[in-house]
Amino acid sequence: MHKITDISMEIDVLDENRRLAEENLELLRSRNIASLDVLGSIGAGKTELIIKIAQKLKERGLRPAAIAGDVTGKDDFERLTQNGIPAVNLNTGKECHLDAHLVKHGLEKLDLDSIDFLFIENVGNLVCPADFPLGTDKRLVLVSVTEGDDMIRKHPFIFLNSDLAALNKVDLLPHLDVDDERLEKDLISIKNDQRLYRISTKTGEGLDELIDALPL
Repeated sequence: MHKITDISMEIDVLDENRRLAEENLELLRSRNIASLDVLGSIGAGKTELIIKIAQKLKERGLRPAAIAGDVTGKDDFERLTQNGIPAVNLNTGKECHLDAHLVKHGLEKLDLDSIDFLFIENVGNLVCPADFPLGTDKRLVLVSVTEGDDMIRKHPFIFLNSDLAALNKVDLLPHLDVDDERLEKDLISIKNDQRLYRISTKTGEGLDELIDALPL
């Protein structure tokens, strides 16, 4: 008689990812590099947010860099570098999220001695990245008013597993039938100590307050 042992590959993968994420975080902290994982749907404004915050960090004398994650292509990577942000492009192929192993290789391509703050722009969706920490000080989830006012309650897990949440494109609120108060209530129902930062990467509204919450 053969003994059959059930092995949960999912648990093994998640455990290994967490181990590698801890190694990434230890490496970054050993170089005094603060770090932020930026999550959000396609079109939420992740790349533009990174560019605008990076500009403000430079004004404070800090040296930002970024890892741009996407399924394929290098559009976000090119936007970052064109705006003077040293960056590495990571394509995931068929995978819908970055993982700590990929990020580890991305870190090997950066000059860590010339960086004070690292942004990691995750693949654009609110589902897959939730269970895969990358080894950053904090995780920020970005949603936009153009996505509707049900995005948070439809995707609770990614907000539960993140440290910061921001609502982008608030300059468009007067033109849309979107209840930003409902979004904030949904966020509080998931994490009662969480604040929804209302921002606009176009006008700059709210960016300074959000930056004050970053791990600088």
